[in-house]
Amino acid sequence: MTPYVDNLEHLLDELSRIDRLIRSYFEVFWTDPSEPMDEFRGLYISEAEISTLLNAGGFGTDSKTLPDSEIEEIREMRRNIGLRKIETLRYSKELRLQTLSELFSLDPFEIDILLIGLAPELDLKYEKIYSYLQNDVTKKRPGVDLALNLLCQTAEEKVKARAYFSRESPLVKNYLIYLEGRETGGNSEGQQSLLSAYIKVDERIIDFLLAFDEPDPRIRDFSYIMETKRSFEDLILPEDLKSRLKDSVSWHIRNKVPLKFFFEGPAGSGKKITAEATCRESDADLLIVDSKALLKNHFSETVTLVLRESLLQDSALYLENFDALLANNETEAKETEIPVKNLLQDLRNFPKDVFLAGRRFSERREDLINNGFLSFPFPRPPYLLRKKLWEACLEEDCILAGDIDLKELASKFRFTGGQIENVVSTAREISRAKNPDVPALSAEILYESCKARSNQRLSGLAVKINPHYNWEDIVLPKDTLEQLKEVCDFVKYRGIVYSDWGFEKKLSLGKGLNVLFSGPSGTGKTMAAEILAREVRLDLYKIDLSSIVSKYIGETEKNLNKIFKEAETSNAILFFDEADALFGKRSEVKDAHDRYANIETAYLLQKMEEHEGTVILASNFRKNMDDAFLRRLHFTIEFQVPDEKSRELIWRHTFPAETPLEAEVDFVFLSKFKLTGGNIKNIALSASFLAAGGSGRVGMEHIIRATKREYQKIGKLFTEADFGEYASYLR
Repeated sequence: MTPYVDNLEHLLDELSRIDRLIRSYFEVFWTDPSEPMDEFRGLYISEAEISTLLNAGGFGTDSKTLPDSEIEEIREMRRNIGLRKIETLRYSKELRLQTLSELFSLDPFEIDILLIGLAPELDLKYEKIYSYLQNDVTKKRPGVDLALNLLCQTAEEKVKARAYFSRESPLVKNYLIYLEGRETGGNSEGQQSLLSAYIKVDERIIDFLLAFDEPDPRIRDFSYIMETKRSFEDLILPEDLKSRLKDSVSWHIRNKVPLKFFFEGPAGSGKKITAEATCRESDADLLIVDSKALLKNHFSETVTLVLRESLLQDSALYLENFDALLANNETEAKETEIPVKNLLQDLRNFPKDVFLAGRRFSERREDLINNGFLSFPFPRPPYLLRKKLWEACLEEDCILAGDIDLKELASKFRFTGGQIENVVSTAREISRAKNPDVPALSAEILYESCKARSNQRLSGLAVKINPHYNWEDIVLPKDTLEQLKEVCDFVKYRGIVYSDWGFEKKLSLGKGLNVLFSGPSGTGKTMAAEILAREVRLDLYKIDLSSIVSKYIGETEKNLNKIFKEAETSNAILFFDEADALFGKRSEVKDAHDRYANIETAYLLQKMEEHEGTVILASNFRKNMDDAFLRRLHFTIEFQVPDEKSRELIWRHTFPAETPLEAEVDFVFLSKFKLTGGNIKNIALSASFLAAGGSGRVGMEHIIRATKREYQKIGKLFTEADFGEYASYLR
């Protein structure tokens, strides 16, 4: 026997066998006296036809049996086709009908049902033949009754063969065929009998048999095929994780056991790339499916189509966002419990590699393990890996400016690998827009892109501050300025000290930076926070602690948890103002309120220790701070009321260069007023408005009048003598 040239030749040969079967049946049908050859056959039912049916005898006596010679010839055709298949498969050529049979465990009878349904999809002449044989011009597809008549020789065989059309049969369960007319609107009302239903082969199955490999259009919007190109050598992951993955994959391939993994970690942490590298080991592509979409469609049917597509594509299955199927509350738990349970059982027995990927699997961890899935956590990459990821992403076709420090970027921005790729992509777009001729990436562009790609949801919980101040705008004692610059160095070089120099191994918590700014209002705490943010090029979010402390038990902790959860991926500095609202000395527990107040304080401390970013607390009274809290802070910086010399500098720096100042403004005299920098800023602004509405130039008259208003506002007593030679301006 010669092998088939290709898949199509084999398929047409099988259809020729079915054609011979139909012709033989038609010849018997044609010679049957109970089937009059009426030119209007199928358009009406005559009395003679009814009479013939009633006089035909008992059940099954109208079955049309093919002559033995015809049966033997058809069997001979099947044997010849089988021998040619064997020869073809020896040359490793794919025959799609054979593949379909193996994938869904179809026996020869089921293959014939499929071919009978396929015939009118490829040649319209069978529509007319089927209509005539079924005595109904509207039935252009083969009915179940016709298929059974073609394939069964006795009434007993026909009854037993009904099982091939049950809901759990491979043909129906896997949507290889549809029994049209059998179901109406998902209920039993208006259903036809099984024999009256007709067979429609699924369009995706038709395409598969014809060697068209486009994914099923019903799942195309939320899935795609990934060709696996990257290998384990391309992965930038912790070595222990990579080693464990390699060992597990090797064992499964060696023992021919399908992989069942669930990857747990933040978006962009390398889960999909790892699945790609894993599939490359077994030379398989990857069907990527967004699990969220399963909930928006008919769950059971869509799952079946997804699993079927994986089999048809001969690919592994990657269900991303799988934790979206898990319950967030009791109501969702009831809705998803059974579907997800059934899905996990289906996946356990699925013959292809399966990867479930999501952020957290705490709700279903036990179910996953019980169904044979191995857990692989993908943590947010530490500093050293982030540095490698930056280097890897920037080494391809990137023109880099000399001011880029990858160590600083890796230290400040706790991005995953996927996020770093997105940052570099965004930076390239920004660079091309700014300078199309030479699109070099500068530090400024990369920082701009980093901020754009960071989580911005903190804006709903805090106020984002755009820093405007720099070191020249703030007047502080030398030691205080040095401390602030040390804080900047901590942010810049944290990665080097913790990772390169090994301190990370010595610490389980407290890897972030916690700073306390203490001192009276107006002494520069907020300004200093802005300067720090500008210096290290990070966003700054201001949270008023007094606004999130709640009188209701547990609400304060919920508010704090929301803030720190979003801060994990915001890559921003958290500036907690009015920390005295919560961070006072822990009181002796006298009642339930005291006990919960202490719990709230301890909770904030816990979240600060767990947080790996920068947190700044602002307090007016350091003495109210509990010693236990102070021990856990990396810096405590005192902002004192400025002395006379400092106040003079503040006065001179407060007015912008563009402000029209009279030459007579006496900054030495003004420095004698014991005011904070915040008070001085308010006075300068008020004086400017007074001048704008008067002479148009700021003079001592405007400043003295504004000083008087500031004293009145803060409730500070004064006399005319305090204003010396300028007291006349008060009248």
